[in-house]
Amino acid sequence: MDIYDSAQGRRSAILQLLKSDSSVNVTELSNRFGVSEVTIRKDLRILKERKLLVRVHGGAILGATTASEPAAEERHLSFKKMVNMREKEAIGRAAAKYIRNGDTILVDSGTTALEVVKNLQQFDDLTIITNSISAMTEALKYKRFNVILLGGTVREASMSMVGPLAESNLKLFYCDKLFLGVDSFSVETGLSTPSVDEASTNQVMISRAREVIGVFDSSKVNKRALAFIADVDKINTIVTDNNMPANVKRQLKSMNINVETVIP
Repeated sequence: MDIYDSAQGRRSAILQLLKSDSSVNVTELSNRFGVSEVTIRKDLRILKERKLLVRVHGGAILGATTASEPAAEERHLSFKKMVNMREKEAIGRAAAKYIRNGDTILVDSGTTALEVVKNLQQFDDLTIITNSISAMTEALKYKRFNVILLGGTVREASMSMVGPLAESNLKLFYCDKLFLGVDSFSVETGLSTPSVDEASTNQVMISRAREVIGVFDSSKVNKRALAFIADVDKINTIVTDNNMPANVKRQLKSMNINVETVIP
């Protein structure tokens, strides 16, 4: 009997593929092992339950990112883009509705904030200021907005501009709305991120915006990372998915923070 004929052997092989390629695809695994896609999805579900991989649309990637995982380690942008994609897309669509034509909006380097930029089709007059190379590239596709990329030191992990130059340039602008994505969020400890440089730049962003809109999926809730960004009361509105814990939502509303939850 081939080792792949057993579920255990097949799952071990999937983990070996992940170690070498960092991602796997359901259809490709089905063809490789000669089993149905339903069987492969069951394998991936079991490996996910054992915290050996992360399920993404169409397959899986290496690592773990659960609501109970400490947020001490920063993930690369390419990893973050693949996690909780449906939630981020829904949040981006909902958050874009807070924009008005003629606004100057500030967009940080988070992958959920990037989804806001992907949903600006209905506008013809916006100024978009960002420290994100990805957000700048997306905004330029519209060919009608005034797009400003902040200078500064490039962080490869997030493809973002940070540091004294970015912060000095930020102080030149007044912004109507900031769309801020965070790695970690807690009512008690506030907003935080693994990067001290990102935290410092985010702090200046908050100071330049008339309204701060937090955009992050519920997996970021009840976590704390190394670098403090701001207390929760610096946020005016939070757009997240419908898995945000009910007690957290109640606490935020008692602080007069608008909370919008969306269904992916």
